[in-house]
Amino acid sequence: MNMWHRIIALVIKEFLALLRDPRERLLIIVPPIVQLVVFSYAASFDLNHVKLAVYDRDGGQAAHALIARFTGSRHFQLVASVTDPASAERLIDAKRALLVLEIGPEFSSHLLSGRTATVQVLIDGRNSNTALIALNYARRIVQDFNRDWLHDNTDAKLPLRLETRAWFNPNLESRWFIVPGIVGLLMMVVVMMVTALSVAREREQGTFDQLLVTPMRPVEILIGKAIPGMLIGLLEATLIVIIAVAWFHVPLRGHLITLYTGIFLFLLSASGVGLMISSLATTLQQALLGAFLFLVPGVILSGFATPIANMPAAVQYITLIDPLRYFMVVLRGVFLEGASFAQLWSQFWPMTLIGIGCLAGAGWLFRHRTT
Repeated sequence: MNMWHRIIALVIKEFLALLRDPRERLLIIVPPIVQLVVFSYAASFDLNHVKLAVYDRDGGQAAHALIARFTGSRHFQLVASVTDPASAERLIDAKRALLVLEIGPEFSSHLLSGRTATVQVLIDGRNSNTALIALNYARRIVQDFNRDWLHDNTDAKLPLRLETRAWFNPNLESRWFIVPGIVGLLMMVVVMMVTALSVAREREQGTFDQLLVTPMRPVEILIGKAIPGMLIGLLEATLIVIIAVAWFHVPLRGHLITLYTGIFLFLLSASGVGLMISSLATTLQQALLGAFLFLVPGVILSGFATPIANMPAAVQYITLIDPLRYFMVVLRGVFLEGASFAQLWSQFWPMTLIGIGCLAGAGWLFRHRTT
């Protein structure tokens, strides 16, 4: 019994120490509740507004009936009606449409004569998970159309056959979608942990104040703290890219200069966030909690597994401060599309802004935060 009394006393002591600090009480209670609410909306594999374009070369009543089934579904949103193949391809390339429904010129005549008509679906395969879900929705609509047509025309054969063409990922291999994203995930974890613990470790050991009284300026300390994490991240990124191409056979269609520009800017932004967390923390425990509280939302809100466009509008605004969101676009754009520097500029400048802003904030906190 004496042993259990001592253990219970120690447990009570640990709880008192943990709950004494108001900041630690907030870290334990508030973030899990906030993350639960945000993730419940953000992490969804349901698609409710798939951007649909229609290329109707038939114009008959049967074609209009099929299109009405797509546009009347809660899963699809008609964004354009095109009149030539080039326009359909541009919509897919610019991500203005996820799926293009092409109805051939003899669609109605084939159906009315009892022959099987063919409908082609052109789909964006860059996000294989989303593409497969959207294709399942399209197949379900086609099955319903076939069932109703056979009910009304008992002597007809299979009315409608669906053909699919996937751009950028012809076989819709999930590995082509996942492996480039893993490059960003691993880089973020390593760089964030290295930089987030650097300043907090010195504060806990009492050596950071000694560093501040040296002739080194805050910007010099900032650069010295950021470079190790960035170099480690650069080496790790190179190794993972080599493995992705040589071992997993993921195509690398873009230029290495474009890829490494994105890698450098992402490392800059991730190091900035890590140093900001480290400058706010006074202990290693707080730095670890801070890094964890950023990493988990950063991954969920990056579009790694679920599309950002399918998240609620308020959550989509939150993703704008997540550097991994932009890096995912860069990685998949360079690997699968062969995207150029100019095409990815809209992803480069936000990472630059996040990196410079966080590094500036961390530098200010180095000098002005004393507790």
